[in-house]
Amino acid sequence: MNSNNMEEKLDFKKVLPVLVIILVDLVGLSIIIPLMPLYAARFGANAFVIGFLGATYPFMQFIGAPILGRLSDRFGRRPILLVSQVGTFIGFILLGFANALPLLFISRIIDGLSGANISTAQAVVTDVTNDKTRTQGLGLIGAAFGMGFILGPIIAFTVLIATGDNYQAVAFTAAFFSFASLLLTFFWLPETRNPEIGTVRTRAPFSFKAMFQSINRPTIGILLVLMFAQQLAFGGYEQMFSLFALNRLGMGARDTSGLFVLAGLFIVAIQGGFIGRWSKKYGDRWLVMLGLSSLAFGLILTATTPQIPVPWYDKAKITSEMQGKASTQIITVSLPDESNKGWVGIVWVLIASFPAALGGGVLHPAINSLITKSATKDELGGILGVSAGFYSAANAITPLFFGSLFQWFGAPVPFLLGGLLLAVLWIIAMRTVKAPQPAQA
Repeated sequence: MNSNNMEEKLDFKKVLPVLVIILVDLVGLSIIIPLMPLYAARFGANAFVIGFLGATYPFMQFIGAPILGRLSDRFGRRPILLVSQVGTFIGFILLGFANALPLLFISRIIDGLSGANISTAQAVVTDVTNDKTRTQGLGLIGAAFGMGFILGPIIAFTVLIATGDNYQAVAFTAAFFSFASLLLTFFWLPETRNPEIGTVRTRAPFSFKAMFQSINRPTIGILLVLMFAQQLAFGGYEQMFSLFALNRLGMGARDTSGLFVLAGLFIVAIQGGFIGRWSKKYGDRWLVMLGLSSLAFGLILTATTPQIPVPWYDKAKITSEMQGKASTQIITVSLPDESNKGWVGIVWVLIASFPAALGGGVLHPAINSLITKSATKDELGGILGVSAGFYSAANAITPLFFGSLFQWFGAPVPFLLGGLLLAVLWIIAMRTVKAPQPAQA
């Protein structure tokens, strides 16, 4: 009885080091991400180049993460995580010294190619958990991820105030946090891969053929498709929401930042407090279905938001704010009329944001947990790297694809299309995603 209770209880001491490391690492990453468009604009980048720069990191991560994930199966989690963090640190240092646009691209390429931090951390959690505690452990990784993205922008704002809008200072601050995570990994994180478990020395580190062969595997294939689609839809929601709120509700950067923090806190609560209980009680398949249906509903509800600006909307003030940053705007956004102000629009968006955040918070860890339970132990790092590759590919496509939909077809279209896509995949997943069966080596 006691043994069963131990198996069902997450060993937090084993998970804590990687949670702290990822939190510190993500604080560094999220410090610089909101600043990149402005950074590029200072070097004369136009709208297309800024969008291309935004896609560079996730595209390079799409290439690098599966390779490093497979290598972590061969050489261990700790050395690969260290290599990844060294690349991130070098990228931030280069960003701080950048005096021309090409150096921005080089810094993002280096960071992206070495960006296996998250997938390797997920492999560490997989190593130290069992089938009953894995989803909770992966959910805590997501919670650390969310906390990093809440703290990072706050730190960036503070540094800009303290240094008189010195972008280099922000880049070096990000480098400081990256170096801190590297030291934590070196001195605190033990190796978690069991050397007695089968080795993958006979496998190539990575090939696109092997990656696409994963799609044909039972259960794993549809889960990889779901990983790509949910991030395409939820990533588009995150990328386009501020422009959507500007167009429909007349909300500026300060207002939308508040909504993002609120949604982030909700996601952290879901991933840190509820997902483990739900996984034990209902199973990961149930969580995936909940996530798909909730995110689909939230996106469709967001798309139907009435164009009623918030009561404090001041068109002249918002116009002045936008003109001050005109060179950094990827999409020209029309502003609502002042004659129809009210609370309906903002209340509508707040209601819609909860199922959207619920779906976004549940899907990533639940899908990855199902993937690991359908794979052999000697390929966990590699298969999580493949999952991270599909995730990164979605992040690379999202800013270009959903931005085009927003510009050419209107603000609601990206959200509506993303919601409908997930609704269709929910129907397909109900029939195809089964309880995981351990794969043969």
